[in-house]
Amino acid sequence: MKKILIIAALLIVAGIGAALWWSAPVPVEKFSAPIPPASIAIADRNDALTFARSGDSTIAVTHYSSGVVQGVPIGEAGEDAIDLINRLGYDAVLALIDGITETVEIDATSLSMPVNLESQHIAVGTNYPAHAVESEVQDGPFLFPKYVTPTSAHAPIPLGSGLLDYEVELCLVTTGPTPVSDGSQGGLILCNDVTDRAMLLRNLDPDDPTSGEGFTDGKSAPGFLPVGDLYVVPRDLDAFVQGLTLQLSVNGVERQRTAVTNWLWGLDQILIETGQARDRSWAWREGEARLPISEDGIIPARTLILAGTPDGTIFAGIYTRAYPMGLWRFLAGGWRESITRNVIEAQITHAEARNEYLEQGDQVTIRVDAMGALNNRVE
Repeated sequence: MKKILIIAALLIVAGIGAALWWSAPVPVEKFSAPIPPASIAIADRNDALTFARSGDSTIAVTHYSSGVVQGVPIGEAGEDAIDLINRLGYDAVLALIDGITETVEIDATSLSMPVNLESQHIAVGTNYPAHAVESEVQDGPFLFPKYVTPTSAHAPIPLGSGLLDYEVELCLVTTGPTPVSDGSQGGLILCNDVTDRAMLLRNLDPDDPTSGEGFTDGKSAPGFLPVGDLYVVPRDLDAFVQGLTLQLSVNGVERQRTAVTNWLWGLDQILIETGQARDRSWAWREGEARLPISEDGIIPARTLILAGTPDGTIFAGIYTRAYPMGLWRFLAGGWRESITRNVIEAQITHAEARNEYLEQGDQVTIRVDAMGALNNRVE
């Protein structure tokens, strides 16, 4: 019996050594390329109105070339584009723009957020099939709340101590109290749904990732929602999104690109799903988070509805090596947690050693024709 125990112990030790050898991290080589000033094709005004803001002044944008935005000042002092269109209507604003001869040119890096926004938002996970595959989530899409005050297109992204990831997304902006039963309406803006993958993994439900548990935790730190420098109001929302292509680069090297409409849930379906989930709650910090929607199905004005990200995020599922690492963590004294939780910790440890997530000084750039740009430095 003693001999059997000794042999078993030796096998375990040998297995641990083999697993650690097999799991040795391979450093990820990073590349960079020059990031030229942004040039964005602006939509025809008959198809969509495009706005920016400098300080408290709203600008109807006509051109965006080599980092310079050109347009006409419009609206009353302190009035943003949502206020303006709510006050006058689309066609009256279009006529007003056509009648203004004064033009201004502004460096895009000095633009402020184009409209005022709330801090509680609705987000969709794994809404693009290729991202669902790379994330190993087979039963999406799913909803979760994101609680964070948006920041501007050139605001820094705080590095923190987690595993910092990016997600380019198109966002619907509600321009007034919006019934989910009325279909998608309002304006559009770009955003980067910044994520701390370590925080998310440690708080998700590994048996049911599509519950959305842990996503509010991993996505709601200050600075985790920079938004684009342009706010766009299409005349026909469904037709307008057909021509959009999401694109994100890190240090000038492209990481994400897909047509917006490769999604599984379109904007109308996201609203329907939101209405059905209005009674749900998610654990968040010491309390709970809910989707910003009333009992009678009304989403507040200036809420962002984040429509999901394509494939190409840094997180691409659990490493194969994390499974034996997690098992040996469990056998070596981690039995107070499940094997699954040990695998998650092994995943985080391995990712930290590879240095593949965003680091201080990285530049995350989003550019989408007809929609605008973001360029955020990790600090």
